[in-house]
Amino acid sequence: MKPARKQRLILILLMLAGVGAAATFALQAFNENLMYFFSTTDVVEGKAPRDTLFRLGGMVVDGSVERPGDGLMVRFKLTDFSEEVTVEYTGILPDLFREGQGIVAKGRLNSQGVFIAEEVLAKHDENYMPPEVADTLKKPQQSKAE
Repeated sequence: MKPARKQRLILILLMLAGVGAAATFALQAFNENLMYFFSTTDVVEGKAPRDTLFRLGGMVVDGSVERPGDGLMVRFKLTDFSEEVTVEYTGILPDLFREGQGIVAKGRLNSQGVFIAEEVLAKHDENYMPPEVADTLKKPQQSKAE
């Protein structure tokens, strides 16, 4: 083999190894940041992993919200209208959080089967419209009325 060909072959092999290493690191980072979503029925049936971050969604059961003590800890139950899971969250809840409202919580399932939430996201209904959009839609109606 000529020295020039040998150098090109080595260069191509190094480039392929670099691309392979980059793809491996990218897939590993993607896998570490992957977060699954489970319903309350999945959690009760044991399909959700213990001590691993995942998202849990459902409706807050009416009458289940309790605030034991003076701290920011809140305990409530989530349901998918089939099974219920107890959720504990320490922090400030979103403004849209209330009983009978749909939420998605990110956290872990502890050994007692209680979901310890790190983050709670309240979902709005399909009729929600941002105030800016509502104001924009009202302006053309007002100008037609004049």
